[in-house]
Amino acid sequence: MSTLHVLSHSPFGDERLTSCLRILGNDDALLLSGDAAYALQPGTVPFTALSARRLSIYVLVEDAEARGIEVPDWACAIDYPAFVELSIHHDKVNSWL
Repeated sequence: MSTLHVLSHSPFGDERLTSCLRILGNDDALLLSGDAAYALQPGTVPFTALSARRLSIYVLVEDAEARGIEVPDWACAIDYPAFVELSIHHDKVNSWL
């Protein structure tokens, strides 16, 4: 059973990203939205943690652009319709509120 994990909080304010990474399964995916897009800033601990693993990582393109973040090759920038498709593709969606 695959899960799409959705993070929207900055990885610098709490431990949501760290907790999420501990439970991600092989078939799971991670979507960064809102301030969670800051995890893709090169040279940061979150960036290193994400790039070191073979994960399916997505970021909402509008949120990356609004924060001036360039999406690395190992992540996929998607729009809202693609987010809906991604949600349908997985068995569950877990929003890390």
